[in-house]
Amino acid sequence: MSSQGRELNARAVPEAGQPELPPAPVDVDPYPPRADALDLPDDPVGPAATETKAAVASQWQLMRWKFRKHKLAVISLWVLALLYFVGAFSEFLAPADPEAVAEPYKYLSPKGIAFHGLRPGVYGLTSTKNPDTLRVTYTPDPTKWYPLEFFALGDEYKMWNLFKADRHLIGLGPEAKAANAPLYLLGSDRLGRDMLSRIVYGTRVSLLIGLISVALSLVFGIALGGVSGYYGGSLDNAVQRVIEFVRSLPQIPIWLAIAAALPSGWSSIRVFFVITLILSLLSWTGLARVVRGRFLSLREEDFVMAARFAGASEARIIFRHMVPSFLSHIIASLTLAIPGIIIFETSLSFLGLGLRAPVISWGVLLQEAQNVQTVALSPWLLAPGAVVVIAVLGFNFLGDGLRDAADPYSR
Repeated sequence: MSSQGRELNARAVPEAGQPELPPAPVDVDPYPPRADALDLPDDPVGPAATETKAAVASQWQLMRWKFRKHKLAVISLWVLALLYFVGAFSEFLAPADPEAVAEPYKYLSPKGIAFHGLRPGVYGLTSTKNPDTLRVTYTPDPTKWYPLEFFALGDEYKMWNLFKADRHLIGLGPEAKAANAPLYLLGSDRLGRDMLSRIVYGTRVSLLIGLISVALSLVFGIALGGVSGYYGGSLDNAVQRVIEFVRSLPQIPIWLAIAAALPSGWSSIRVFFVITLILSLLSWTGLARVVRGRFLSLREEDFVMAARFAGASEARIIFRHMVPSFLSHIIASLTLAIPGIIIFETSLSFLGLGLRAPVISWGVLLQEAQNVQTVALSPWLLAPGAVVVIAVLGFNFLGDGLRDAADPYSR
């Protein structure tokens, strides 16, 4: 018997006096993630069953368990879901028409809800004019109280531009409308328009432009980055030079030129999609480099070579085998990219280089806060900025949770 065979027999048969080693488990990950690093449900059998459950779980199950351990990410997921729900049903959720002008109530400060028993409502307003500044101020009148109604009749709108309706989630009754009593829970702007309704409408545009831009960036990044990393050679060099050229472009002068070149007669929808397309064309380069790096490391792996020898087409190898292997990292990267696009669009609209009225977005609303004197007298005009901060923090915390969950084997 050879020395190699004697060594194998020595390993298989333990020496006298030593306990026999248990057989190695079959088809079980030798290095499973610890159960305490995941949010696994308690198993009545005991900790051993929980460890076994972690060892045989799929990649997506491990990600879900790891994600639930990140409490801030879970809370952010619900906050962002609420924001997207508000954006989807903004016509119904907004108390009033965001373009409805009320000249007597311009720069009206926010009015809180007053309860009579358990029923919410608002007080009427009494106007007084300051003899020095000639500024009209409104104070609540406790003798006049108007109840809030749910699913109240209000300004007519066209839901999703498909059908007309006039029901709103909250509103005032006929008595308040007869007395011309306003409902300004977050105050009004320089034309007397309801700030809460305008913020609700702006949620749809600001969140949608980030989502669409990231989706287009995903297509460009995976297509060009995947081709560059999979084939390499001169094609890789050409794509990398294009990426370097796009990243070297000065963005502010480009937006100045675009703002001057856009025809003034274009509709708001056309301007919206042009801005979205330009944002995606400028933001795909980072994802393309990440995809290229992963493809360079994966194209020589065993599962890719096996698929190639099995006769799979190159498109199937790329989109069926290689991309899903790091899809979780792509999702985390895209989630972290959305707040950057939202901030970029808000900044451009604030400077007058992006979306413009009558489009309602958070950046367009913040244009009202450009005047320091106006902000000092009417600080509620900065309310859209608070919503931007909440959305950006939500996406960042969600992205951190997804990035940690994308590697469930980390200790």
